[in-house]
Parts: sequence; C-alpha cells; structure tokens
Amino acid sequence: MIVERVRTLPGLTGLLLAAASIVGAQTALPPMPSNADFPPKIPKTLDQVPGNPSPPPVFTIPAGPLGFAIPGEHYLLRRESLVSLDFLDEDRILFTFRTPGLLERDSGESSVEQKQQIQALVLSLPSGKVEFRATWTVPDRSRYLWMLNDGHFLVRVPDGLDEGDAKLQMKPYLRQPGRLLWIEMDPGKQVMIANSLEPATGSQAPGEPGSVVTEPPAAARDAQKPGAQGVLVSRAEKVASGEVMHVSRTPWTNQTADWPMNSQGYLENSHGKGNQWLLKMKYFAGGDRWLGPIRSTCPLSYSFVSDWELLFSLCDPVGGWELRARLTRDVVLWETRTGMNAMFPLLEISSNGLRVARETLLLKRTVDRYKRLVGVDDLQGQMVKVFNAANGRMVLESPLAPILDGGGNVALSPSGRRVAILNAGAIEVFQLPSPPPPPDGH
Repeated sequence: MIVERVRTLPGLTGLLLAAASIVGAQTALPPMPSNADFPPKIPKTLDQVPGNPSPPPVFTIPAGPLGFAIPGEHYLLRRESLVSLDFLDEDRILFTFRTPGLLERDSGESSVEQKQQIQALVLSLPSGKVEFRATWTVPDRSRYLWMLNDGHFLVRVPDGLDEGDAKLQMKPYLRQPGRLLWIEMDPGKQVMIANSLEPATGSQAPGEPGSVVTEPPAAARDAQKPGAQGVLVSRAEKVASGEVMHVSRTPWTNQTADWPMNSQGYLENSHGKGNQWLLKMKYFAGGDRWLGPIRSTCPLSYSFVSDWELLFSLCDPVGGWELRARLTRDVVLWETRTGMNAMFPLLEISSNGLRVARETLLLKRTVDRYKRLVGVDDLQGQMVKVFNAANGRMVLESPLAPILDGGGNVALSPSGRRVAILNAGAIEVFQLPSPPPPPDGH
C-alpha cells in the first residue's frame, strides 16, 4: 500500500533505484531491463540539473540564521530524513531540521544512535519571522513528520504519533500495541494506514475488524522467538475520528512503505505475462476492482495524486522512461519522458490534488552505464520539477542544494500556488498561477 511521504507516499517511490540497498557511501543498482525488453534504438534521455530556478523566487529566507547547518557528505545515499519543509497554510511555513548535539539516554535504553534532535520553527511569509519554536526528539532517522489539514501535523515519537498545531502545541494522537514502522495517507489526508510490528497473538483489540493470527505460518512462528520480529499489522483508520475501517495481519518478511492509496482503498499490483503489470483496487469497505494492465519493462512505481488520478513512473518498451498520469477509470491524461539518469524520485502533492512536485537525484550518466554500485562522486546533483496534475505542464524547475536524498526539501501550499524549496542556503518561495481544475468527469 501507499507514502507516502512514500512513504509512504508512506509518496511515488523509486522507478528503478528507490529500493536499492545501502552499502556505506554507495548504493546498489537493481537489474536493468534486458536488451530484448529495452531495445537499443530508444534514445537515452539525460536530465540536467538547471543552473537557476525558473521562474525566480518571489522572496528568499536565509536558512543559516535560523540555525540550519548543511548535513555532512556521509549522509548521502542513506535516504535518511534530516529536514522537513511544509506549508501550514498559504502564509506560514513549518521548517524542521536535525540539529547536532548529545542526546540523553533514558533509563534502560541501550542506544541512542538512531535518535535525532529536531529544531522546529514556524515562519511567517514573506518576512521569515519566527513565530514559534520548539525542540523535539524523534526515535530514528526515518521520516518523522506528516502534514494534516488545517495547519495540523503528525510527529513520530517513541511509542507512536503526536499531533501538533500551528503554535507547535503537541498532544498524543496514536499509540500502537507494537513498534510503529511507517504510516501512509491518501492525498486528501482523510484516511491513514498505520503499520506496526506486533506479537502474533494479542494484536487485535476487542471489537477491532480483521482476522486474528491464531495459527501463524512458520515465518510468523519464527518471528515470535526471543529477539525476533513479529507480525505486520496494518490499520486503516479515519484521520479525524480514529475509527478503524480495515485491519490486515501478515507475517513479517521485508515489506516496504509503498502502499499507494486514496480515501477509498489501496492498490496492489502483480506481474502478468511479458511486460504487463496488473492493478487491483482493494476497498476498505470490502471488495476489489481490476483497473486494467499497464505495460512496462521495469517494475512499476505509482502513487495517487488525488482520489481520481494516478501517476505512474515506468519504462515504455518503445519510448523509454516516462511519467504517465491516468484516471482510475482507465483514461490517460498525459505522458512525458523522463531522464534515464534519475534515481530516488520523491513526490510532493498539494492537498487539493492539482499540483505535483517531483524531485530526483541525477547521475552523470544513464543508469545502465553503472554496473552495480553508485557512489557520491557519480552524482550530478538534485533537482525538482513542478507539474499541473491535470495536463502535465511543467510550471517550475529548480536545483536543490544541498542534496537531501531523504526528501523534505520541497513543499507545496494547500492551493498549489506557492512552492517552497531549500536551495543555495535559503528557503526560496515561488508564486505560481492558479492550477487548472481537475478533468471533467473525474
């Protein structure tokens, strides 16, 4: 299911490289499509990091005086979440970032290596004045912040999630029986899927929907041994009320934070014959529906942009790498080619579903020129492109510096008319025309 953030979604996760394993300062490449599936005659498109944003920002807020320091190079290619830049509304930004320093160890705690101290600032626009300030401690270096509607947000804490508001006042929001792994939300922030590791027995609350794992298979039984992992429990619940709509329990193997969802359900895909991928919509209320096959010579990556629109990242057997937007009723809205030197794509989506920002790391050469590992010296840089969701027209492209492969350096306002990025030591804010409305009959 979805990320967003991937996390979620969690956002849109990687085309070919998002699931790459990390080895020190290098990252492994997955297998490329075979020459038979990806003919040499296809022109190899390279993206280039632009020298300057287009259009230029309407105002800039220096990040150094706010206490932000550029992370060291050793953080590159680790996909760690070190920054989160988010709009609370059209005129206020929540800027949070890791701050170095020693962390206190709680009684009985064996290690604090993965904990982070986060500085949180509410900035008014356009002045950049700090309205409110707070310091948080988050339990690891995974994504730690997710925006809700109406200026509220969720923050990961050791035993679940807390909810914050525009004054940085916090209160408990979600506590799970086990260890919270990740969450996903639909683009409209109406429904959330919370994924946690829990014991195979006793993971179901009284009256909670879903099946109880009474006789787990061998993998789940092994997971109950001392020091082992347990069962993955995924709860879909309404964000506003906390009502649990759907629960699934599966033996823990190596699931990822990539469960694309809208407010009605989530998508599953399976590999069909040849280069066909089959998509099935599974509804929280019960039942499912096939959405039709998609052709791609590499594994599909996809995310909901809104309740009615999906954005795919795929390898077309004739046209090369591309983004394709389509409705859930199997109508293609637009297509555009993408660079074959991109890795770690991430999506940010305006809460009205009308604008999409896609950021990527760019390699100096096409992915097929690298045998197994990519290192820091192979990176050209990082960039972002902002599109209209309805027609695919690009309205902004810009470099991103420093490189933050865990994301968090791009934000879209609720209306989609403002974009904020972290670039060149500052928060740059752009004013864009109003996005076009969603397609008729969505």
